[in-house]
Amino acid sequence: MSRALPKYSKRRVGFIGGAAAVALSGAVIAGSALAGESSDGNDANVRTLAGPGTISCPDVTPELPAIPASAQAEVDRNLGQLDTQIAEANRRLVDTVGQGGPNFVQNAILGPLEDKRVAAINRIATAIGRTAERPAGLDSLAACTLNAEGAADAGGETGGSGDGGEATAPPAEDTGQGAGQGDAGQEGGNGAGDAGNAGVGTISCPDVAPELPAIPASARAEVDRNLGQLDTQITEANRRLVDTVGQGGPDFVQNAILGPLEDKRVAAINRIATAIGRTAERPAGLDSLAACTLTK
Repeated sequence: MSRALPKYSKRRVGFIGGAAAVALSGAVIAGSALAGESSDGNDANVRTLAGPGTISCPDVTPELPAIPASAQAEVDRNLGQLDTQIAEANRRLVDTVGQGGPNFVQNAILGPLEDKRVAAINRIATAIGRTAERPAGLDSLAACTLNAEGAADAGGETGGSGDGGEATAPPAEDTGQGAGQGDAGQEGGNGAGDAGNAGVGTISCPDVAPELPAIPASARAEVDRNLGQLDTQITEANRRLVDTVGQGGPDFVQNAILGPLEDKRVAAINRIATAIGRTAERPAGLDSLAACTLTK
């Protein structure tokens, strides 16, 4: 029996060793499977972190008519602003990767960018129109797109985070790109953010109508239409303020709601001034009425 014990011991050791090997193999297989699932399931998020894509906008310069010498400096300045706006939007695209909800990029980056481009393009057309025929149809060049890689990444942001800090808008309109962007709820210590969480608050804007000069009859319809748009813009911004409570980062309300609202107001106010200026003296200084504030 004493000679059988070593054999039994060896068999037992062999059995235990085999079981351990099987367990280890199973762990390796399971780990590989989980890794595969992680890779497949989070592929969009991985792509988002790896490359958010870039924003592409139509080139305005080739679509301009001959530029009067008196307008060249102002046109060049605004063309430069268009380039700066795209660079800032691309930087924001990178800075807000993984933030925001399903519409963050559109609401907190692409939407606000389009509003800014509309305002700049309008200024270009106005500058040319002072001494030559005002170019028409340039607003069609305002909208920008996210390239294929970015579009896929945006989908990842949407599905993965819920709203991109700025969101992914988004945000932060930011843009949660929460425009989007930060969000009233998380304005991080800012009064606007606190208002968003506590009771949202409301957006207050200067009244443009009392600041207008006498309006020529030929301009009345266009002026009234744009005054109506100013009211609609405020209503939409207040609705967005409510809908995005709790989304976005520290600057969400400013970047995704107040900032885009100001850009839209600048464009509408510019249209009002242009309408009046066709048959009377163009009112100056109205842009100072574009900025709005959040009140509790």
